[in-house]
Amino acid sequence: MQEGEHDPFADTDARHAGRFRLVVDDRECRGAMPAALAACTTFAVEIRRLPVGDYCLDDALLFERKTLLDLAASIKDGRLFEQALRLAKAKLPAALILEGSARDLASSGMRVEAIRGALVTVSLFIGLPVLRTQDAADTVRTLRYAAQQRCALASGALPRRGRRPKGKVALQSHVLQGLPGIGPQRAARLIQRFGSIEAAIAADVDALAEVDGIGPVIARKLRWAVEEPHGFYTLDR
Repeated sequence: MQEGEHDPFADTDARHAGRFRLVVDDRECRGAMPAALAACTTFAVEIRRLPVGDYCLDDALLFERKTLLDLAASIKDGRLFEQALRLAKAKLPAALILEGSARDLASSGMRVEAIRGALVTVSLFIGLPVLRTQDAADTVRTLRYAAQQRCALASGALPRRGRRPKGKVALQSHVLQGLPGIGPQRAARLIQRFGSIEAAIAADVDALAEVDGIGPVIARKLRWAVEEPHGFYTLDR
């Protein structure tokens, strides 16, 4: 940005307290992203020229954002593979965000097969993950989910092994088994007693302790697990 030019991402420091740090390349200050980021208080935004990528999240994750029209243009002029190789070689884990819908490509004049072939090369052979979003607001949500998932994994909340269960009851049991002290039998008793995951995690310690096999110790652990600081889990800030 030039000196004296309006910063579309500017905001107060107080608003950013405790938020994720997001460095935005200064070439991303046009289009719909500034407004989408301004509507989301999850990020403390800093604007400067990035050597690679468009967004750097908490100095830990790197993202290149392209609309589908940008993608078509970068395939035609050869920039896509050069950018993808630079991202794949970056010190930070990186991903390519593709933003837009199929109808956005109508005016590009590029065949779908050519685009699919390029994305196969980028994802399978260059090794750069490709994420899809519908619009700028969806891109911001994806950045937010990435930030929150990184924090969750850093705190030890690793994905569980095994296949995702089929059917609502089995899925409810699987979700509850991610809580401390809860196995298949206790999960089934919680569902039987409260009727839903929502009701089970909303129950207080006394109500949880009354469930057969739970007791006060596990009940307190359950409340601790679902009462972590509000800001960490909030998605719509």
